[in-house]
Amino acid sequence: MSTITGKTNLVGLLGQPVNHSLSPIMHNAAYKEMGLDWCYLAIPCNKLNLHKVTQALRLIDCRGLNITIPHKQEVIKACDKLTEIASDIQAVNTLIPEKNNQWIGANTDVEGFLSPLKNHSLMDKSVVVIGCGGSARAVVMGLNSLKIKKVMIIGRNEHSLDIFVKSMRTVLIKNNISIVGINNTKLNVAPYIKEADLIINTTPIGMSSKDTQQENVPLGNEIWDCLSSKSILYDLIYSPRPTNWLKLGQQKNCCTIDGLDMLVEQGAFSIKLWSGFNDVPVELMKSSAEKHLMV
Repeated sequence: MSTITGKTNLVGLLGQPVNHSLSPIMHNAAYKEMGLDWCYLAIPCNKLNLHKVTQALRLIDCRGLNITIPHKQEVIKACDKLTEIASDIQAVNTLIPEKNNQWIGANTDVEGFLSPLKNHSLMDKSVVVIGCGGSARAVVMGLNSLKIKKVMIIGRNEHSLDIFVKSMRTVLIKNNISIVGINNTKLNVAPYIKEADLIINTTPIGMSSKDTQQENVPLGNEIWDCLSSKSILYDLIYSPRPTNWLKLGQQKNCCTIDGLDMLVEQGAFSIKLWSGFNDVPVELMKSSAEKHLMV
């Protein structure tokens, strides 16, 4: 990052927690390479203050914001407009400044999520998605473009699960993709795990943890005994690298993907939206993040 001056513009990340985030590392590396006098900060913010904080940052002419767990749906209330994708999935991870101190809500998670799957053929495959929050909405929207056969959503809050399935069914039905919700507090999810060709963890379980205890693996350790080696495991978490869950997959000889590529790609797309420049140094962003993870 270049020297901060009186002309430096603020961009940043809102969420809770954010102290683990690699976004400041990779964004500031990109800005320096691009010659942008911008500074990216991770800003912790709780739900009660979210609307006030987004309003205040817009009033001081913040050039853009990324939104992370747990605010991707709640932040919609702070937006005056939504892009088509953000509107379809009702989740926002990027705020773009608009005239009259307003924000446009966008979602770059979909493009980021798809990037590591480019070399995998998933036509007519079955997919399990763990979690039903804002990130899961972006994941399902991405899956909608891959010509899969079925999506199974595993969640523990029946009300949230029902709302999620109903809202996403209207998106998936256009491509003849079926979606079912599975409450793991009531049903045995082992048969669905066995069946899945791709399993995606969208929850924060396992984030930044070196503990190997059961609660740091989605759905607990025991359920993964039934995992097939044909399954691809995709964890949206990127720290630690690998997560305990992906380690279990590696022991079963599964193909595993962590969330670093998704983080980098969605971040690069956010920069394009904020700056208007298409030439974003994606490889530099990734290498900067990887170096920090190794420290």
